Amino acid sequence: MTRTRRLAISLAMNAGLVVAQVLLGLVARSTGLLADAGHNLTDVGALALSMVAVRLALRPPNAERSFGNHRATILAALANASLIAVVTVLIVIGSIDRLGHPEHVRAGLVVLVASLGLVINGVAALILRDGSTDLNMRSAVLHMVGDALASLAVIVAAVALLLAPSATWLDPVSALVVAAIIVYQASRVFRSSIAVLLESTPSDVDLTELIAAMVDVQGVGEVHDLHVWSLSSEMRVLSAHLVLTGHPSLEEAQAVGERVKAAIAGPFSISHSTLELECERCNDDEDPCRMELVVPTTGSTRHR
Repeated sequence: MTRTRRLAISLAMNAGLVVAQVLLGLVARSTGLLADAGHNLTDVGALALSMVAVRLALRPPNAERSFGNHRATILAALANASLIAVVTVLIVIGSIDRLGHPEHVRAGLVVLVASLGLVINGVAALILRDGSTDLNMRSAVLHMVGDALASLAVIVAAVALLLAPSATWLDPVSALVVAAIIVYQASRVFRSSIAVLLESTPSDVDLTELIAAMVDVQGVGEVHDLHVWSLSSEMRVLSAHLVLTGHPSLEEAQAVGERVKAAIAGPFSISHSTLELECERCNDDEDPCRMELVVPTTGSTRHR
């Protein structure tokens, strides 16, 4: 099943759930249920945004965007995290107000609707989970998992209300629990999105190990001016200068470069590598973005 289809199915399920939660939440007079509906409403927008991002990312590169539209998925993930933050503020405000002005809640109806939400969001999370590292899809899955946990919190509070009807504070407290879950989701997605947009080195890439793998290729004497960053969660690019040994011919140098690309592509998930091949080390002291990482032929790593 394609990612677009997974997203479309989950979107339709959540849209129906939002309508049911809003209508029945008003009838039950439950802030917890309405908070859960608000969270699900953000999911509808988030899933729609994720679908657009996936379609954009599939477009081929062109003269205006030589790397394609891979960043679209990261922008979608960042927008989703921001949307979650806005909803969280609204939920907290409503919950605090309800703590000061408690109302009777029809707990039985809340349990029924929240259970429906738990099932639907759980199924949606399983549909969206495709085992990929795509941050856009991960943010969509996190939305669904967070919603399922939020529904569970509402159910627990409603059951407690059935056992102790006078404990009206349980309903707004469950809404605050939902808000805490949302904040946790948003912070993870937000940090990961910002790291990609700032072209940070991927967190699972050890530069020392990467350089060592490049120097292990026969014909490579030194690596410097190395940069590794992500265009999206699933596309990493690299640029580096390689100082070659033995003053090889152009054909031999190109062969060394191809061996280096092959050596790092799989273990470090590098999709695109740009290598400048040198017979003598060039002077790159004037590069404002330079982070010099040098590995001499002895195999030791030196940072300076």
